[in-house]
Amino acid sequence: MIKFGIKKGCDGVSSPAGGKTLEQFVKSSFDNNPGLLGLGSVISSIAEGAIHVHSQVQSAALADVLGETGETNVQGEIVQRLDKSSSDTFVDVLVKSGRVAVIGCEEIEEPVVAGSNEDQVYMVLMDPLDGSSNIDVAVSIGSIFGIWRRGVSESVDQNSLLKPGSEQVAAAYVVYGSSTVMVVATIGSVQGFTLDVESGTFVMTHPDLSIPSGCPYYSTNEGNFNNLEESTQRAITSLRDDLSLRYVGSLVADFHRNLLKGGIFLYPADKSRPSGRLRLMYEANPLGFVAEQAGGAASTGTIRILDIIPDELHQRTPLILGNKEVVEKVVKTIGG
Repeated sequence: MIKFGIKKGCDGVSSPAGGKTLEQFVKSSFDNNPGLLGLGSVISSIAEGAIHVHSQVQSAALADVLGETGETNVQGEIVQRLDKSSSDTFVDVLVKSGRVAVIGCEEIEEPVVAGSNEDQVYMVLMDPLDGSSNIDVAVSIGSIFGIWRRGVSESVDQNSLLKPGSEQVAAAYVVYGSSTVMVVATIGSVQGFTLDVESGTFVMTHPDLSIPSGCPYYSTNEGNFNNLEESTQRAITSLRDDLSLRYVGSLVADFHRNLLKGGIFLYPADKSRPSGRLRLMYEANPLGFVAEQAGGAASTGTIRILDIIPDELHQRTPLILGNKEVVEKVVKTIGG
């Protein structure tokens, strides 16, 4: 159980950093919108969980959360201790929000059903700790969330979650790095908030985000180049000739840099993984939604990410996202 949460900002009262707090933002943006009623509670709950995970990440070695549990998750990977703790934390706060009907999670094989009353109208799919292989070496990691709205009469089960990314009403991600940053996207809006650790409040620091028109960076695993199909190799070579490589190996960190600075991220299909490696529902759809609301694009290399009709909850996909013009150029090269 979470022992602490966000120290709520008050309407009309400036935050310690002088900007609008996340709490003020969700109240002004969602509370008077019937189509988004209750979304503020979901976003605030994610922020509460992120503060708890931030604390664990900062003190991971001392808190005995580094290392492996000895278990494997549904993806067949070793579950890091902080993976499980983060998953438990976000499930806990989302259930307690009273607004979430069902939660799908990378670390949990079956979705968690919270309830189906008339207030529980949101469905959340999440990667609670993206980039967990970087935990032990102090590299930026993150959390990713896609949020869909369900009909009140709609059933609440695993099939409820199998919706295309285009039906998302919101998405969010958190980066735990030199600072802890939360980005929240709704239709036509992408806003960034930074955690003020002294007050425990997220403060707006990056209003009205959009991907820069200039694209100085590309992010991909160059070590996998020889395993790519020839057309994808041509696309990567073209990027290599024109852009600078920046690759952390943590999806959320790479995407966040490209959102702020301009760039394109690629984890394309290859000869050994023709269906891709990243998770459609937990990673590609939420970040694809953020990218599109920020003026960018997201594709598999052949089709728009948000148009995919999912077949199953833990489905994988290739992912290319970022600067719209460059994504479209890459897709054209791969298809050619």
